[in-house]
This record gives sequence, C-alpha cells and structure tokens, in this order.
Amino acid sequence: MEMKIVACLGNPGRKYAQNRHNVGARVGKLLAKAYALSINRKGFSSQWGKGIIENIETVLLFPQTYMNNSGRAVQSALTHFHLDSEHLIVIHDEIELPFGDFRVKFSGGHKGHNGLRSIIQHLNTADFYRIRIGIGRPLSDTPVADYVLSNFSKVEVNCLSTIYPEIEKKIISILHGLS
Repeated sequence: MEMKIVACLGNPGRKYAQNRHNVGARVGKLLAKAYALSINRKGFSSQWGKGIIENIETVLLFPQTYMNNSGRAVQSALTHFHLDSEHLIVIHDEIELPFGDFRVKFSGGHKGHNGLRSIIQHLNTADFYRIRIGIGRPLSDTPVADYVLSNFSKVEVNCLSTIYPEIEKKIISILHGLS
C-alpha cells in the first residue's frame, strides 16, 4: 500500500494554537478527528499518527520544531518512511490568498513563508504538494510576523469551519493522486 505524509504546519504549544500561522495544524487536527487517527506518537521532532484515510496509508505529521525549522521534521519523517517529496502534502497558511480562500499547488517557491523555505532547503527540492489556506494580509501597518502570530477572531473560526469540508476533499484527491 502506498503511503503519504501530510505535514500540518504550525508552532507548538498552547500559546500559538489559535494563531493564523497554525491553520495547517488546525486543519490537520480536524482531519485526524474525521478519520479517527490518534496523534499519539513522538519522533522526527514531531507529534504524529498513522492510519488509513480513504484507503491510503497516511502519516499526519505535526512538526514541533517551530515553523521556521519545519524542514528538519519533514525530512526526518520522509527519510524514515523511505518516501520522496512527491509523497508529501504540506498544509500551511498563506497571506497571499484572501482569508477563507484556499488553493492546491505542486512545487514552486516559498513566497517568504519560513516553514516552506525550511522544507525546501532540507529536502533540496520544491516538488511537493501544498494546501495553501488564505489568511489574508494585515489591514493596517501591522508587521506580517505579528499578524501571522495573532489569533483568529470567532467569526473567522466559524468561517474556517465552513471551508474545512472542501479542504478535506482536496486532501483526499491529492492522496489518491488526482489533485
């Protein structure tokens, strides 16, 4: 059975759990819940779990390295499972997309996203799938770093819950090689 790794990017700890930067981890937790996958293992500088999602053996990986060092965790997991980057899906926040929008992308640059930059550097390739979840840009003079580390509002959290089913469908499509 073919295996895929879904890396759910975010910063570790309760302090960051509700941050915009953690939307990848947030979606990963919803995916784990939907498919009854326990995220109860530690390794690869991550918390992770393995199970079957729509007939595909899947590792849900939650790097605990902080966003800027996500590549170390992702590379370690890919090496352990003897997988190449084309078996990787990275779920992450994207300031270049309006809040509530999301896109699938294969390969490409990091657009200043430090988690993607780290993954590309560690893997020495940009050839992996990304689920880019729009968080929009700050509306004021707020520095981008402060904005991505700010919490979602209750209205935004409700909006995210309405797009989750569509994000899940895209993840399933990529798992099956359809994108």
